[in-house]
Order: sequence, then C-alpha cells, then structure tokens
Amino acid sequence: MADEYCFACGEKNPIGLHLAFDFDGEKISAKKILSKEFQGYDGTAHGGILSTMLDETMCKFISAKYHERALTGRLEIRYKFPTPIEQELKISAWEENQRRNIITMRSTVETADGTVTAEATAKFAVVALS
Repeated sequence: MADEYCFACGEKNPIGLHLAFDFDGEKISAKKILSKEFQGYDGTAHGGILSTMLDETMCKFISAKYHERALTGRLEIRYKFPTPIEQELKISAWEENQRRNIITMRSTVETADGTVTAEATAKFAVVALS
C-alpha cells in the first residue's frame, strides 16, 4: 500500500511535510526546515507539527526495521524549548524495547547545534499487512 499522500512523508501531498528518512539499522532520522506555514507563536514551530514529526519518525523506524506497519497506541511528548522555524532540524528515533507486537520507541527533535527541543516516547502496536 502506497503512502504517497501521507501528510508527514507523502511525496504527492502538496501541503505535507515531505519528510525523507535515513535508516542505519539502529536509528532513523530526517532533516527538515519548517517554513512559516508550520508556525505556532512567532518564529517557533507549532507543537502539533512537532508531534506529527516525532510520531512519524518512530513509525518509519518500525517500517524500516521490521517491514511491518504499526499504529500509535500511546504518545507522550515533552516540549523542552521553543523549536525555531526556518532553521534545519533533525528528527531521530530509535527502539527502546519490544514485547510481542508492542514496540516502545523514543524520538527527538534537535537544532543544528544539538539542542533537543522536543522528545517523545511511544508504544506502537504492529499490525498485519493486508
């Protein structure tokens, strides 16, 4: 099943984030410069957009490592600092634990100087491909 219209990663979604991922076997990451269209308060990214990027990156890790689809069961986000727009951000995710079909993940958003502005933990349920 193609995800070409996914808001976070779909190449054909004209209003999407168009995230492109690199997977090294242990961690997945994407780089993104958010434009003003994704702004919350002046000069900062909207928290919902950050949540979407964190969630998508964790889900893409599962897809890349296990070649399975997963659904977010629980997502907890900590916003540590305002995240700037119009600057390069790095979104990363890695696996913390797996029990049966439940995978616990972590993810971060960081600025070019390495400051983590937001972090997430989540539990995903792996679902069968149909």
